[in-house]
Amino acid sequence: MKDTRKDFPILEREINGNNLVYLDNAATSQKPKQVIDSISEYYSNHNANVHRGIHTLSEEATKLYEDARKKVASFIGALPEEVIFTKGTTESLNRVAISWGLKNLKKGDVVLLSDFEHHSNMIPWMEETKVVGAKVSYLESNENGEITLDEVKKKINENEGKVKIISITHASNVLGTIVPIKEICKIAHEKGILVCVDGAQAVPHMKVSIKSLDCDFYAFSGHKMLGPMGIGVLWVRKEILDKLEPYEFGGGMVDEVSYEKATYTDAPVKFEAGTPNVSGAIGLASAIDYLENIGMDEIRNHEIELNKYTLEKLKEIKNLEIIGPKEAEKRTGVISFVVKNVHAHDIASVLNGFGVAVRSGHHCAMPYHRKHKISATTRISHYLYNTKEDIDKLIEGINKATELLG
Repeated sequence: MKDTRKDFPILEREINGNNLVYLDNAATSQKPKQVIDSISEYYSNHNANVHRGIHTLSEEATKLYEDARKKVASFIGALPEEVIFTKGTTESLNRVAISWGLKNLKKGDVVLLSDFEHHSNMIPWMEETKVVGAKVSYLESNENGEITLDEVKKKINENEGKVKIISITHASNVLGTIVPIKEICKIAHEKGILVCVDGAQAVPHMKVSIKSLDCDFYAFSGHKMLGPMGIGVLWVRKEILDKLEPYEFGGGMVDEVSYEKATYTDAPVKFEAGTPNVSGAIGLASAIDYLENIGMDEIRNHEIELNKYTLEKLKEIKNLEIIGPKEAEKRTGVISFVVKNVHAHDIASVLNGFGVAVRSGHHCAMPYHRKHKISATTRISHYLYNTKEDIDKLIEGINKATELLG
């Protein structure tokens, strides 16, 4: 994996006189030159609007855009017509809550979430259930930061016949916990319950097969998997997609329009009103090429190895508590921690002085932090270009922070 570092120009930077150690990949990943070049090449040679012209540039842009859709579909084992491009996971999850939720939820219905969901998979359901008179209920994670299947069964049974959808993260952006989506889908479908998955923290780190998971909706972002910001994906099972109505309207997604009414074209274009993020889709396709060239199993193995090394090093630091699973295999490369009597922001500030970039705060999971009486956590999140040397620099910085502030 060390060979990959040369592909990332930003890793050549120095921060405060130190080589950059970038450990904030759960927020956004860095971009290899291959992705940067693919975007530049599009704007230099093919820039035009898609689906709307018969001139050469438009036809080229349309082909690049639709080829990107095919690439995404292949990457997750889906059909191209089931892949909707959005601006990111947040928009994708809002689309499910609005397009599906408003039409299918009614008074008394229940939406099940985990207690460590990202705000993007929590607030849309809060707001939509208010409108229709439904309610949100939460699956309680255990002491190891996991959602057990017994907890899923318990909550479904407590709300017998009322749970219509489970919307849950595939991997927590705070705890790193990998959730057993396949098993949850099996339990849910036996009761006629749909499952929507926030895959933002999973798709970049492990092989994801939509067919194997058997979920109904799946959302993820390009910028967390080496792609550009502003491009995301919403996958919807075709049987559901065919019945779904768009929630944005405008050019590009119409079939016929009169002064009185409009009819809409077929999915997925039906759900992509206006000028799409063509360069973003092309950049995402290039990012997928890069990931596939390495191999998702190889990336996952590297992640587990670095997890083991990091967890062992962190355990040696006095008064430091790791949040979430202690087993390297049960989490992605996300590790959050607290140090007694030292605020997370202060730790992040000291680390920045060492050129180490981490995240501090509640990571868009404020309810989970408050539930466990944690004001803030320091979160490190490594990726394929990180090394044990990066972790050594991190540990040096944490030790300095505790020495100065503890």
